Amino acid sequence: MMAKLFQLIGQPTRIQILLAIGDSETCVCHLEAVTGLRQAVISQHLMLLRKAGLVTPNRAGRNIYYSLTKPETVRMIQAAAVMLAIPADALARCTAGKIPGCPCPKCEAKENCESIS
Repeated sequence: MMAKLFQLIGQPTRIQILLAIGDSETCVCHLEAVTGLRQAVISQHLMLLRKAGLVTPNRAGRNIYYSLTKPETVRMIQAAAVMLAIPADALARCTAGKIPGCPCPKCEAKENCESIS
C-alpha cells in the first residue's frame, strides 16, 4: 500500500501539483500557471490523484477547484525534501501563491478561470 502511494506521487508533476494545491482550494488554471503544462495533461494527473483519494474536486459554477483530502501528503513531501537537502526555495517555487498572468481568483485577477477537468 505504501509503495503504491510513493509510486503515485513519485512523478515530479504530481509532486508539483500537490504542493501547489497545499492547504487551499486551487483551480486548474492556477495549476497550469504553476507547472507550465497544458490543462489536458494536468487533468490526467488530477484524475489519478482523485482516484487515489488524495485530492477532491469542488465545482463552483464553471470552475473546478481541487483540495487535498490528506494534508499530511504535503508534510511528507516537505520531510522528504529535508532528508534530500533540497533547498526550501525550490519547494517554494512550487507553492507560489500568486503567479503573474494567472487569471484565477487565487492570484487575485479580475476574471475567473474556466476549467474542464
